[in-house]
Amino acid sequence: MSRRKTERLLNLVICLLATRRPLSAEQIRQAVPGYDRESDEAFQRMFERDKNELREIGIPIEVMRDPWEDEPGYKIERQSYELPEITLEPDEAAVLGLAAQVWQRASLADAASGALLKLRAGGVQTDASPLGGALELRVDSKDPAFPALWEAVRDRKVVRFDYRASGSENVRTRTVEPWGVVSRRGRWYLAGFDRDRDAPRAFRLSRIMGEVATLKGPFTVPDGVDLREMVGFPEGEPMEERTAIVLVRKGTGEGLRQIARAVRPADEEWDRAELTFADPERLAGWLASLGADVQVVEPPDARDAVIRRLKGAWA
Repeated sequence: MSRRKTERLLNLVICLLATRRPLSAEQIRQAVPGYDRESDEAFQRMFERDKNELREIGIPIEVMRDPWEDEPGYKIERQSYELPEITLEPDEAAVLGLAAQVWQRASLADAASGALLKLRAGGVQTDASPLGGALELRVDSKDPAFPALWEAVRDRKVVRFDYRASGSENVRTRTVEPWGVVSRRGRWYLAGFDRDRDAPRAFRLSRIMGEVATLKGPFTVPDGVDLREMVGFPEGEPMEERTAIVLVRKGTGEGLRQIARAVRPADEEWDRAELTFADPERLAGWLASLGADVQVVEPPDARDAVIRRLKGAWA
């Protein structure tokens, strides 16, 4: 199933779950992304197919007729949709807990929020409070390369990217058969077969520069590959903790201020914060997300890492 169709079906479910009263087909058409650009005939065909597919997988879309309305309305009753109480063994609960830690936020959340916003703008009362935790599916990674690599692993597509090796400023192009994306000690790695070196390799995502290009596929992942073992060698000895001096604009960066070892006024516009860190790339990924409200004073490698991130985002 294509990503576009998956998003449309998910938004349809969100729409029909969130509404407090049945929605007509036209209201659904205006609220759900993917329907609003279709002609009348194309929308009717698409909507009928989508309803049937959702019903086939057990989602109870109910048709309700109001004697005061000309068209029927559609709604998903929460009681029929929700699962009964589930009892899990300790090991099963542990696996689900790990999965929940990975899939914490939703790449589909923006589209879902847009659908609910359209409903509210149209005067339809919605109940979105219980939906957030159940429908958020974005992996919590600040590495820009993550989405493209995750999809390449899923679709078995070869990737090509520029990579800066550890302890070096040299950037080289790598062509890789991606076997998996693995998290280790808070850092994300790509494990796969490096076609340039003709050998299995692991790559830290924070060292990937620029965009990831997707090439043709598919390829075969060898049997017995241990991804965790593959990412066990790149880090070596634990990094030594150091102190970064950062300027943060007054009135901003509340999260940074809370974890800073010390914060003192620098001038009328900036405060001076001291942050403890070990990995400059990991620090840079966070500080770069704060944009123009933060400036790294020292050390130089942390400052350079932030500049690389910002230049990559600009490119």
